[in-house]
Amino acid sequence: MNDALRFARHIALPQFGTRGQERLAQSGALIVGLGGLGSVASLYLANAGIGRLLINDFDRVDASNLPRQLLFRADDVSAFKTEATAVRLRDANPSVRVNTLNRQLGVDALKVAARDCDVVLDCTDNFHTRLLINEACVATRKPLVSGAAIRFEGQLAVFPNRGTGPCYRCLYSDEDENFESCAGQGILAPVAGTVGTMQATEALKLLLGLDSGLSDRLWVYDGLSGATRSVAIQRKPGCPVCGAA
Repeated sequence: MNDALRFARHIALPQFGTRGQERLAQSGALIVGLGGLGSVASLYLANAGIGRLLINDFDRVDASNLPRQLLFRADDVSAFKTEATAVRLRDANPSVRVNTLNRQLGVDALKVAARDCDVVLDCTDNFHTRLLINEACVATRKPLVSGAAIRFEGQLAVFPNRGTGPCYRCLYSDEDENFESCAGQGILAPVAGTVGTMQATEALKLLLGLDSGLSDRLWVYDGLSGATRSVAIQRKPGCPVCGAA
């Protein structure tokens, strides 16, 4: 398919244009977590024309995933999420290069993966992993788009990691480790999709060099009321991660 035709609606945007589409085709993103957030975010990035996607998960598809993890089908149950996701993304856009990391990554491996990409999306539901991803992004100066969803609630934070702003650890500390998971509390499927879509939007803006009103801010979504709000994230004095970066 002709790229000019495929991406005509992007190219028509003055903030995008042909140059922006070309820039996107030369960019790469690391997505950690291929659940309700990562499924949607990865599909939008692939369809938008990003050049490279490095996707990481070590879990297999479960039947209870299907309502919100829209890349997967019933016959994917028990398959590795990385493998099933790679197939769907390549089908969606044969031009995208998809590489998989089908294992749990420590901080050193996350640093290596982050260095090869231009933006990192944290789509996990594990607090310990979130801290490791944040540490890797601060160390490599890679922008981080972090998302979370549970019940009817979603949130997102964008950390450009230019060396002057806050990081995820400034927002949450070790005392917050007992975060609930959607497995135990439940989640309305479209709420995960809403956050995943927002993550893709913010990642694209970062890749194109567009300003974001959500940089160094926490965006909170209430799916029951439809209300949203955002609050500034302050850099924490003595933060053990960005304070030493």
